[in-house]
Amino acid sequence: MTPAVPRPSFGARLLGPQRRNLWFWAFVGPFALGLGLFTYVPLVWSVYLSFFDAHNTVSPSGADFVGLGNYTAMLSDDAFLGSLGTFALFTAFIVPATYALSLALALMVNRLRFAQAFFRSVFFLPTACSYVVAAVIWKLSLFNGVRFGLANTVLGWFGADQTAWLSTTDPPWYWLVIVTVRLWLQAGFYMILFLAGLQRIAPQLYEAAAVDGARPGWQTFRHITFPQLRATSVAVVLLLVINAFQAFDEFYNLLSDARGYPPYARPPLVYLYYTALGRDQNLGLGSAGAVILALIIAVATVVQARWFGLGRKEE
Repeated sequence: MTPAVPRPSFGARLLGPQRRNLWFWAFVGPFALGLGLFTYVPLVWSVYLSFFDAHNTVSPSGADFVGLGNYTAMLSDDAFLGSLGTFALFTAFIVPATYALSLALALMVNRLRFAQAFFRSVFFLPTACSYVVAAVIWKLSLFNGVRFGLANTVLGWFGADQTAWLSTTDPPWYWLVIVTVRLWLQAGFYMILFLAGLQRIAPQLYEAAAVDGARPGWQTFRHITFPQLRATSVAVVLLLVINAFQAFDEFYNLLSDARGYPPYARPPLVYLYYTALGRDQNLGLGSAGAVILALIIAVATVVQARWFGLGRKEE
């Protein structure tokens, strides 16, 4: 009778045979620990806190359990629903604009025969800039509401009146400021993604198209380049929509002042910021709003992925 082999301990299985996984955990362990402590634990705690009437505290001890009351209050709050409308409008502006600009930049850089690395770095460089710094530059230097702003200076050359870009609501010129700063900050990153997709297209496809009589330019782009960028396009659109949901820095730093934040153009994160950290500091209500926002992002991402066929095998 063969003696039973003792089952290795959890630590032995974790390290692997002959401790081969030791260096893996040495490098990944601190990152995994930080991710758990500073990301997943706060997420779980926020969900837990959303079921309590928590004012001025992050601990539900002593607070009243309200169940789904915070969720009902958020979904019936016109201000929160209006913030979702602001997000929808911002998405309608920024997603197609960034997609078109980043694709155009990628096509131009990809066709360069010299200094391609230089122009790729130049267009990508704004990605490293802080959103706060960029918002301050846009607010104080480019779209200042007085005659010292660059935009008003250019308008003055043509005899046009000065415009208070961030406080004019009819027409809503503040959208021009918000969209352009986000466009400048993120177009270079998505250009890199499109460049990677363009460089994966086999040159034989273009050669075969030329033999078949396809004209270079729009015809080649429509029937060869754009279809081959389908996977990249899906990833870019998904990332753009998710990033639009997370818009906060540019809105807050552009529109807020010593008097506070104006009642217009409040995206969800700005609204939740004032709900959780404002005068009432209703952290339970703010946590419920954050959970609702996370669920909307998850559902929107899954719907887009299914619609675009992300992960589906190509026939």
